[in-house]
Amino acid sequence: MKNDTLQRFKYIFMDTVAAICSYTILYVFRRVVTESGRFEVNELSFNNSYYLGLLLIPAFWITIYFVTAFYRDIYRRSRLKELIYTFNASLLGGIFIFFALILDDWVENYTDYYRGFLVYFVSHFVLTGFGRFIISSNTAHRIRKGKISFNTLLIGSNDKAAELYTEIGNRTKTGNQFVGFVSVHNNIHLLVEKNLEHLGTHTQLPEVIERYSIEEVIIAIESSEHEKLENIINILQDTDVKVKMIPDTYDIISGKVKMEALASAPLIELNHELMPLWQTVVKRIFDIVASALLLILLSPLLIFSAIMVKLSSDGPIFYRQLRSGENAKDFSMIKFRSMCVDAEKDGPQLSSENDTRITKWGRIMRKYRLDELPQFWNVLIGDMSIVGPRPERQYYIDLIKQKAPHYKHVQRVKPGITSWGMVKFGYAENVDEMVQRLKYDIIYIENMNLFNDLKILIYTVLIVLQGRGK
Repeated sequence: MKNDTLQRFKYIFMDTVAAICSYTILYVFRRVVTESGRFEVNELSFNNSYYLGLLLIPAFWITIYFVTAFYRDIYRRSRLKELIYTFNASLLGGIFIFFALILDDWVENYTDYYRGFLVYFVSHFVLTGFGRFIISSNTAHRIRKGKISFNTLLIGSNDKAAELYTEIGNRTKTGNQFVGFVSVHNNIHLLVEKNLEHLGTHTQLPEVIERYSIEEVIIAIESSEHEKLENIINILQDTDVKVKMIPDTYDIISGKVKMEALASAPLIELNHELMPLWQTVVKRIFDIVASALLLILLSPLLIFSAIMVKLSSDGPIFYRQLRSGENAKDFSMIKFRSMCVDAEKDGPQLSSENDTRITKWGRIMRKYRLDELPQFWNVLIGDMSIVGPRPERQYYIDLIKQKAPHYKHVQRVKPGITSWGMVKFGYAENVDEMVQRLKYDIIYIENMNLFNDLKILIYTVLIVLQGRGK
């Protein structure tokens, strides 16, 4: 039986105690240890700055742990990885506190700075690591004893699935409590004979996962069955379960199977999270700050463009269109109008390089992508990101999915003003080109990180300055 709230509270409590104790050790050290290294206890006193630190320092650390998603998946984690994470967090967080709170303090010798930082870093790491080790060790012990388990669903009914269930199905130390299996083919007798309940077919996955409160799914089908495998993964993308699968020889050789997996059955874990939580937070903060600054700094250009749109042709200045965003949620995207008012009187149409519907000023805006500038408002309110796959209309999404069902992956993230697809391919003039551009967006999504965002922004600026937009 698991209690996520209680387990999370244990970590928060121990981390708070460690933060208070390590801060107190630093405070005492800096007031009783002289330059010569002697202790002078008579100089020790606790003032208002100390009590203020007791509030701010623990709050700082707990915020860091939440932002970096440390308090997620608090049952299934490696103690070694937890120790490495604690070391890195203590080092980086200690450096920040050192520069923010300590560096401006008066000292007789700079050696006192280094001593203080070393004392704080070591005490924080040791105390935090010790508290977490106690909790995680106790958790691992309870899992091995079968007191903590995770409802697990097996996908597949072939020889591989039967072998996997034989290997880990009866072991309590993994924490996997198999509630049944769903079949991909009709040969269900192998697992039924092992007294594992048949819960339906893989097309019924969402219902089965919800009905049996599934926490972990293990895919045991042939990697060569790409179509079925892709379909299963697409279905599982919309669920909040941990997904693992049996690797083939290529997966093992290419390094996808990690060493810790070899402790039992070698499995590949498919990560739902495209970016670490801390990077997601930084990306959103950057979007807000950058879009707000650009809307202010570029306001003369925005005003000029608005006037030119109004003077160049009849109609409204802005053009709003319903686009599909993150998790297929519709939003109203705003642009400067670059076409005549009745551009789509005959239904949805993609533009082309020599499109007669584009106004003279609109053609200039498109060349330098000035028509996209109002979308920074969409970024500011959270509908879009500065970097991300371009949003499409549902009409064209339906057409794209007929040729590329994996388009669904694009809707896992916020759409953007610029993207790897826009940098490498540009605007698409038909559905086939949309499908070609899609591969770049998929590559971006599977390799999302802040460095790649920065690289895309640099390329975008170069394209705009060179007028290579179309």
